Amino acid sequence: MRGDTGAIVGVCISHERASVDQLETAAADSERHAVESLLANPEVEEAIALQTCNRTEGYVVVSDHEDGLDALELFTRAVPDDVVVEMGHEESLRHLLRVAAGLESIVLGEDQILGQLRTAYETARGVGGIGPMLEDGVTKAIHVGERARTETKINEGVVSIASAAVRLLKQESSLADGTALVVGAGEMGQLAAEALSEEVDRLLVANRTVPHAEHIAESVDIDASALALDGIEAAVSEASAVISATGSGDQVFDIGTFSDSGDVSIVDIAQPRDVPAGADRLPSVTVYDLDALESVTAETRNKRQRAAEAVERIVDQEFDRLLTQYKRKRADRVISTMYESAEQVKAAEINSALSAADFDDEQAEVVEAMADAIVSQILAAPTKSLRDAAEEDDWSTIHTALQLFDPDFGGPDQATPPEFTQGMSVDDIPDGMRDEIPNAMLDRLSDD
Repeated sequence: MRGDTGAIVGVCISHERASVDQLETAAADSERHAVESLLANPEVEEAIALQTCNRTEGYVVVSDHEDGLDALELFTRAVPDDVVVEMGHEESLRHLLRVAAGLESIVLGEDQILGQLRTAYETARGVGGIGPMLEDGVTKAIHVGERARTETKINEGVVSIASAAVRLLKQESSLADGTALVVGAGEMGQLAAEALSEEVDRLLVANRTVPHAEHIAESVDIDASALALDGIEAAVSEASAVISATGSGDQVFDIGTFSDSGDVSIVDIAQPRDVPAGADRLPSVTVYDLDALESVTAETRNKRQRAAEAVERIVDQEFDRLLTQYKRKRADRVISTMYESAEQVKAAEINSALSAADFDDEQAEVVEAMADAIVSQILAAPTKSLRDAAEEDDWSTIHTALQLFDPDFGGPDQATPPEFTQGMSVDDIPDGMRDEIPNAMLDRLSDD
């Protein structure tokens, strides 16, 4: 089963360490392309990528940690080492939970990251990147994100990068009685339009697909118009404030776009950026990027700090539950193997008994029922012992059980889980399990 013996390895390049340019360099063409590229590596069992305007992250399930880091060079090879955070299995899981809860965002507790993680999950699942390990980890992270926002006040106040962008524009220039332009009709563009509609008299919405822009223009309560991207030069000449948030791989603006503009302030929250680097050298143009939003969000972060402490407790609680869930699944693998082995012995003994005596159908059913009851009673104690062992990280007991009940365990065609130690014999079987194991099975281990 995929993910049965591997562990998660992750890398994160985020706003905390990386510049906007470095974030742009680290990102793959798309989350889908990133996952497909990671899965092309034969060492990678599962993969997911999360790319937003302020973070690029990749996670893989592999049997060897270094193989995971090698695969994740897809994101890290072109950026300095000091902006990359490398994470092992438990670090990756805890980080995912914190990301979904909004604890790692520029705007503490912002809601958009939860939807972005859901989209990344669906994208990875659509190309075969989600197996049992990431399924449990990512769905748990989404659950944590939902709990954080329903059980605490982590998302009160400024709740998105888009609303922070509007606050920044309001602080730096006068929006009242003016015209604003939103470029992009995705979720961030919708949020920017909603926030701007409370500050300006007129709104222009530009998008490659005009009907999407029309939908946003119709959703706000002020005078609003939609236009295609080829009309943004004229729109910029009318607007005093611009928020650009497209998902385009190409820059939407060029220097010439601003040649006839008046004084205009632009917040570029697209990734990659929509505004060329030289635009802010024009005397009439002021450009703000993600780095500039840090000062705007500091006040909100302070107000939400108490809620963040409650969210941290939720993360700790759910993280412990997730680790227990993984451990139980590892134990269940051994338990399943144990029952399959016992069923084989039971079937062989029943066949021998039925062939040695002339039982009628009713008597045969009684014999089979008795054999089922014996197997269930014999395996009840080892089953509990194995589940307890898994929760206590007692992998030597798990390993012994695998050797006992699975003759192929550790062979050339079967990977050995990294937690298990090697070289155990029948003498290593815990006393509490040895008394419950049929002699025929003990003999098989002794013969090895």
